[in-house]
Amino acid sequence: MDEKIEGNGRERKLDEAAKALAMVKTEIKKAVIGQDEALDQMLVTLLCGGHAIFEGVPGTAKTLMVRALGATLSLDSKRIQFTPDLMPSDITGTNVFNLATSSFDLMKGPVFTGLLLADEINRAPAKTQSALLEGMSERQVTIDGTRHTLSPLFTVFATQNPIEFEGTYPLPEAQMDRFLMKVKIDYPSQEAERAIMERVNQGRPSDRLESLGIIPVMNEEDMGGAQAALPGVRIEPGIVTYILEVVRATRNNESILVGAGPRGSIYLMQASKARALVMGRDFVTPDDVVAMVPPVLGHRITLSTDAEIRGSSTEEVMGYILDKVEVPR
Repeated sequence: MDEKIEGNGRERKLDEAAKALAMVKTEIKKAVIGQDEALDQMLVTLLCGGHAIFEGVPGTAKTLMVRALGATLSLDSKRIQFTPDLMPSDITGTNVFNLATSSFDLMKGPVFTGLLLADEINRAPAKTQSALLEGMSERQVTIDGTRHTLSPLFTVFATQNPIEFEGTYPLPEAQMDRFLMKVKIDYPSQEAERAIMERVNQGRPSDRLESLGIIPVMNEEDMGGAQAALPGVRIEPGIVTYILEVVRATRNNESILVGAGPRGSIYLMQASKARALVMGRDFVTPDDVVAMVPPVLGHRITLSTDAEIRGSSTEEVMGYILDKVEVPR
């Protein structure tokens, strides 16, 4: 009897979370047109309590998605424009001497928020990039030796432009590995782009969220509940084995110099469960795993020199691995 009650409670929580996430997607789509896959991956990132890096050309709604997400979740969202002269204290904040009280007051930096958009993160040097690492890993920052707790839902959505390399600095490997996924954002379809143009022509540009009727449908407590419900999503042993074989195959492929580590296996499993919930299911299918492989594993592998000379892409190599690993039935 107790197991049945527990099972009913699990199903109820998952059902509530799935319905709330569907409402979030509906609200965000009032602002963002034609980026459904990227939107799903953003919600997966938030459900897993992770962070994501967006890669795409300018004007593909990267900033807009984060702002719209914050509006639907009643979360504060802040933006940092990364530049070569950006200092770590510009991110975390600093202590300032107060003449009136003869004491130091903390001037909090933009890291003290719910959603942080780190725009063009690879424009700043490694020391500044690493200022985010403690916050991403532990949801806390240390300023002048004192630790300060960040929001439990603190999430970094970073962006980088794939076609601009001059004046950029590669992200430290430790920081890149902290990103749950790397989301590739492409141009919208012709139909979606036409819809965007028509909206602007009607005097309703997407960057004015207040004019689009977006309403909050979840708060911090609701999202915390959805995150807590995630372990209840069922994943069969055969699919766990499938995930393990896919990740291990990246370590034994002639086109890959460095394969994904154990964190890749864990993140792929968690992201697959989160995707199932975003899709309204309480169980994981092989399609969930396949959909999460490129964004979760792509930035965790390093192609061999021969593969790069041949012009192979990470997506092509991952596709080859997925073709070779047997899918559970």
